[in-house]
Amino acid sequence: MTPLLEPYRLGPLHLPNRVVMAPMTRVRATADGLAGPSTATYYAQRATAGLIVTEGAQPSRQGQSNPHSPGLHTEAAVAAWRPVTAAVHANGGRIFAQLMHGGRVGHHETTGLAPVAPSAVRLPDEVFTPSGPRPAPEPRALSTREVRAEVEVYAAAARRAVDAGFDGVELHGANGYLIQQFLSSNVNLRTDEYGASTAGRVRFVAEVAEAAADAIGAERVGLRLYPGGTIWHVTEDDPATLYSELYRALAPLGLAYVHTLTNGDDALFDLLRKQWPGTYIVNPSAGIVGRPAGRTDGEHWLARGADLVSFGRAYLANPDLVERFRTGLPLREADPGTYYAGGDQGYITWPTHQY
Repeated sequence: MTPLLEPYRLGPLHLPNRVVMAPMTRVRATADGLAGPSTATYYAQRATAGLIVTEGAQPSRQGQSNPHSPGLHTEAAVAAWRPVTAAVHANGGRIFAQLMHGGRVGHHETTGLAPVAPSAVRLPDEVFTPSGPRPAPEPRALSTREVRAEVEVYAAAARRAVDAGFDGVELHGANGYLIQQFLSSNVNLRTDEYGASTAGRVRFVAEVAEAAADAIGAERVGLRLYPGGTIWHVTEDDPATLYSELYRALAPLGLAYVHTLTNGDDALFDLLRKQWPGTYIVNPSAGIVGRPAGRTDGEHWLARGADLVSFGRAYLANPDLVERFRTGLPLREADPGTYYAGGDQGYITWPTHQY
């Protein structure tokens, strides 16, 4: 039997296997950020995963990056998520909500608000808006007081997630969004306590993690990171030192897990894995070109020291991914044209291997 199918204890949760469904943007929410019936079907179809982590849900209106992404900042959003979590639990699954604040990766045409960031450094790229791709505007730099307020934004969203029935939350600290913008050396040009040094750049994420842990319990809080990642044009000088400092700040909190994307730097992975005392989830997709990660990739990373392995693209067309790993069945590949197309086609229309 593949080690991916071995059970694992994640805080209060008993995971029947070590397969995690990675968070993936699917932009199927309503224009005002509400999850719908198809979202409940989508996640329930994949409930055999040891753990599901949802697509990024904005913790505030200002934090929304993409049109038609779901939120967790209103009571209506909480009510909309409850059928989703109930459907997953009814199918025997476990589900965390990913909290994703876009920071400078946003547009006033989407939110009605100017995007914010650690510093007023414009993203040199286009972002998605309701009328199509548009050049990213220059973000407004957060004041020190506003940075502290953003910490509470995450904590409030974590409380709403639990109220909506989620088993926990994952803080999105990767892919060039707000948390990684604070970690970066090219977007965070601050000279106050939230910048100017390695300790300053890690302060925001440490405070967010602590606030979320205080709000709902550390065993319900995970954190996604991408050491050395450059998505959305972020740069991190000396990621080994940066993330070592971050892990030291986070370790006393007793978080549920750290969830990292690999970037092909095995030495950096080995260094950071040794420094994290708790559960380590690895997503291998960033180091793989041309295909989704599969069972062999997962087994490789478990052997290297991961506790759990997350799979993204493989879950799009294979809602029965765990069973395919169990039986050795081939994986189907999804049509990239349906990734963000809206509607049910390519979203909930993939049958299991039995049909």
